[in-house]
Amino acid sequence: MALFPALFCIQPKENVSFPLIKEFLFLDLVNQLIGQPILSDQLPDNNLNMAESKLLKNFQEITIESPVDKIIKQIRSLITSGQLEPGDRLPPERKLAERLGVGRSQVREALRKLEFYGILRTLPQSGTVVAGLGITALEGLISDVLKMENSDFASLVETRVLLETHAASLAAQRRSSEDIADMQQALEAYEEKVKRGEQAVEEDLMFHLKIAEASKNSVLKSLMLIIIPDIINSFLQLDVCKDGRFYKALEEHQVILQHIIDQQPEAASEAMRMHLKDVLEYSSSLKSGNGRTDL
Repeated sequence: MALFPALFCIQPKENVSFPLIKEFLFLDLVNQLIGQPILSDQLPDNNLNMAESKLLKNFQEITIESPVDKIIKQIRSLITSGQLEPGDRLPPERKLAERLGVGRSQVREALRKLEFYGILRTLPQSGTVVAGLGITALEGLISDVLKMENSDFASLVETRVLLETHAASLAAQRRSSEDIADMQQALEAYEEKVKRGEQAVEEDLMFHLKIAEASKNSVLKSLMLIIIPDIINSFLQLDVCKDGRFYKALEEHQVILQHIIDQQPEAASEAMRMHLKDVLEYSSSLKSGNGRTDL
């Protein structure tokens, strides 16, 4: 605690912007670490001296990697170093999870993303194997996979709206009796949780995934599988579905499903757009820095 006195005792002076205060606190800490303390009651001038400005440029924002990112990077390292070659089979998920000290779901997500991008392949009776991509293509693809983990909520929702409105339209044209049964079952699971007063984010998105399956477009479904984990995480972190939102969504789900059953593509697409309207507006407000709390 001795290194951080200014973090607890500084009081902002009149007409001083909050960013300046944060900048001063950081400089106070840096100068204490290098043996040149600054008095906590002296706010900096708007014009930092050249030495301080140069010092600040040497610092970079610290990014904490997720276990999925680390698994992907390990696989990349093994492939680029030649320890894993095209056609080599990876160990089973369970053994990988034990060796890496992570959950099987995290291993599964990493492998799924790498498979989606063509870096790995799953072969019948052979398991997951390394595909025959060149090193240059591999590096570029894995960089794209890692960036997916850092997608902002607004971008995820925008992508989801584009995918799901089209999926609802296609589902209304192509659904089978089995698809209808699957969508109804998913909706019933969602309704049960909502009526018990429990959070139903995963059941909500499972219903949407069943619509994607009914569209008979495997690429569209794969894209949904890529973004769903990040959407679930964002929903939980931002507490998007609160204050009765689940009940409203239940009614909207029922309308969407009925249009799909009745084979009304335009009505199904529009119902899906209206269903996602609130969360799209909310995500846009976050992107512009005017986050709402009334949804």
